[in-house]
Formats: sequence, structure tokens, C-alpha cells
Amino acid sequence: MKAGIVIPAMNEARSIGLVIDEIPMDDVAEVIVVDNGSTDDTATVAERHGATVVREDLYGYGAACLRGIASLGPHAEIVVILDGDHSDYPEELTGILAPIQRGEADFVIGSRVTGDAEKGALQWNQRFGNALACSLIGWLFGVRFTDMGPFRAVRRRCLEALDMQDTTYGWNAEMQVKAIIQGLKIVEVPVRYRRRIGRSKISGTVKGTILAGIKIIVTILKYYPKYKRSRTRS
Repeated sequence: MKAGIVIPAMNEARSIGLVIDEIPMDDVAEVIVVDNGSTDDTATVAERHGATVVREDLYGYGAACLRGIASLGPHAEIVVILDGDHSDYPEELTGILAPIQRGEADFVIGSRVTGDAEKGALQWNQRFGNALACSLIGWLFGVRFTDMGPFRAVRRRCLEALDMQDTTYGWNAEMQVKAIIQGLKIVEVPVRYRRRIGRSKISGTVKGTILAGIKIIVTILKYYPKYKRSRTRS
């Protein structure tokens, strides 16, 4: 099963080439970099390193992911989301894909919490927000996650069935709760995590942190009634 890699990126010219070069290409059909309004040479560098670049002018992580997924060709049976700031380890793609390729999972989340996070890579606000979101999902939906990490893979047909809608900070939370509602087989695998190149557009600012936290909680609560209805029907 071949994977299509989607990398949302905004002003990642310093890191995007490193990310693309470190992706093991044996199981990869294509690499899509979504330029989400960069004012630097992100697109030029990404193309130079062999990625296909598409542009999404609507600002937002979810909007960029949606554009990248829509741009994938027919040979990608698995969709992988990977950050463009070099905080993830692209060479760990093999471990992310393995449970799906073995038929053990539909959806794999790379857990920075159970893996090896470099000191300072996960800031206190990220750790707190992560723990709060995972606890809320566990309490409401009965599924225990350790992370809302960005490095993730999902069967393409399953992702299409999720009908993802969020265009901003709630993307990961929406994917995880909808996967529960759909009854997907979900697996977490430990991954390494390092300090990003450049500043985070979300956790690197007070405003971004607050807005992201609110959106994630609202997203989780939004889909709880649908989960309850699905449980009632079953």
C-alpha cells in the first residue's frame, strides 16, 4: 500500500527541504506540500527537493490539509500528515505505516508522549492542552489517547468517510473523535519529537494557544451528541 504525504507549510523555507529529503520513499506514491500563504521561498525549496506544491489561500491548518488531500493522485491508498517544521522525524514513516499495512489499524497516531520528545520540544502549554484534550475524549468517548500529535496516517477510504470539515485548529481533534464514531481501528505508536525550526504559529503565541485550546474543546464537544446517537443505534 502506497502513501501520499501531505505537508501543510507556511514560511518553512529553512526546514521544508530537510523534511522532504528525510522521507523514506519506498512506500510513498507522492509528496504534496501545501503552501498556506508563505511569504518566503517555501514553495520554491519544496519543488527543488522533489515535492509537488499546491497553494491554499484560506489560512488554517485544516484548510491546508484538506487541500493537500484533495490534490493526491489515485495511487495513494494511505494518507499521511507530516509537519513541515522538522519537529517530526520523517524517517519514522515506516513505523507509522506498518499497522495499516499489516491490517491491524485504519488510523495511526504518532505519540510524542509515549515516544522520545527532546527537552523543550513540547512546551508546557502543548503538554497541558494535549492532556486536557485526551482526557476529555477519554471521559466522553471512552477511548484513551496519549497525544493529539500531527504525525498520523489513515486509510484513504476511511478518511474520505470521515468527511472532515474543520479548517483551523480543530482538525486533529475532529479526526480522532470521528474515527471513534466510525468505529475505525485506531493505534498509537511512539515517535520521537525535536525542537522545530522556527516558531510555531499556534503554540508559539499566547493568542494562538488560547484560540487553539478553545477550538479543540469545542470540536470535541460538538461531536459528542453524534457519538451518543451512534451508541444508541448500536
